[in-house]
Amino acid sequence: MSSSADAEFFARLAELNDKFAASLPQTLGRLSAARNAFDPKRPPAALIEQMHAVLHTLAGSSATFGFRILGQQARMLEQRLRVLTTFDAVGPEEWEAWLSELDVFIAWGSVDPKAAYPNDESSV
Repeated sequence: MSSSADAEFFARLAELNDKFAASLPQTLGRLSAARNAFDPKRPPAALIEQMHAVLHTLAGSSATFGFRILGQQARMLEQRLRVLTTFDAVGPEEWEAWLSELDVFIAWGSVDPKAAYPNDESSV
């Protein structure tokens, strides 16, 4: 009976993995749309919150579904975003630097989110 339960568990997990993978293009698309609407001179709080929520969700769930590097990179972007939001004032150049990192993440994730991350020697 145990092996039957194990088989069911792993079948369900594989189904959830496939569902997560299928949802990635839409999730990354939401991040991309938010990024395109982002004004580094006047970043809207609602947009920052939306981006934070998407990154937080990716950071928390990616490794569970076999996307360890995606989760790690999402967590780093989320943490940097959180740091930026703690300051009273953030210059446009700092927002632009963060947005550039986000652009790399979205481009990479849209092609192969299980591949080595660009310029990441730790995953080589």
